Amino acid sequence: MRIFKKVLLAVLPILFMKIVAAAPAAYTPVSLGGAKRVLIVMTNHSEYPTRSDHTGLWLTELTHVYDALKGAGFAVDFVSPEGGVTPLDERSLGWLYVDSAAKEHLNDPAFMAALQSTKAAAEIDPAAYQAIFYAGGHGTMWDFRGNKELKRIAEGIYRDGGIVSSVCHGAAGLLDLEDAKGKPLIEGRRVTGFSNFEETLSGVKDQVPYALQSEMEAKGARYEKSLLPFRSFTVTDGRIVTGQNPGSSKEVAQALLNALGNRN
Repeated sequence: MRIFKKVLLAVLPILFMKIVAAAPAAYTPVSLGGAKRVLIVMTNHSEYPTRSDHTGLWLTELTHVYDALKGAGFAVDFVSPEGGVTPLDERSLGWLYVDSAAKEHLNDPAFMAALQSTKAAAEIDPAAYQAIFYAGGHGTMWDFRGNKELKRIAEGIYRDGGIVSSVCHGAAGLLDLEDAKGKPLIEGRRVTGFSNFEETLSGVKDQVPYALQSEMEAKGARYEKSLLPFRSFTVTDGRIVTGQNPGSSKEVAQALLNALGNRN
């Protein structure tokens, strides 16, 4: 029975990700005006407590959104909690997850140099941005939550009428955010992020410091998810745009562009 369970946990994510990969989302052009700059937040953290492999940024959760924003004419800046190197999650570089566009970025010296020299959160002026987007990867579970500078930036952007967005574990960056009255920003709001069930299927449930879905619900969020794990699922609630998992990155990119279009 234990062997069967291990096989099931190993195979299910692959099957569902194949389904996602078979039906890629198409981008719809959005008319935008005014200042056009978005801040993308990525992790600095790479270590699991006991695993020998490394976590970090889930690559396509960056590249799918980055490409959509650049295609819509946005300037994009990379930031991380401490600045400097953003490590790449080893599993995100596997053949199942890296598409041709992501491979092009991996072979682009300028893009890879940008991942080695992200701005530090303390350097960022939120007034310069229309939106903030938190990319995922398990590393975010350690260094997004509790970072006062990321909190300052996101709250500043949101209170100035901007968009707060995330995909997958990037939603860890939403947990600390508060509205002007000091209440959790996601309280009573429809949001999504990596589900507890998906965390179990991913095989690292015993490694992460908390369960993201549970923590979002504890903040009073109206958490939603796809009926099937690892399927693309995105939620927009006003100026909060969230995607559930790696398979949602193209859809959340389009939702973010739509929200930015509605803002103008």
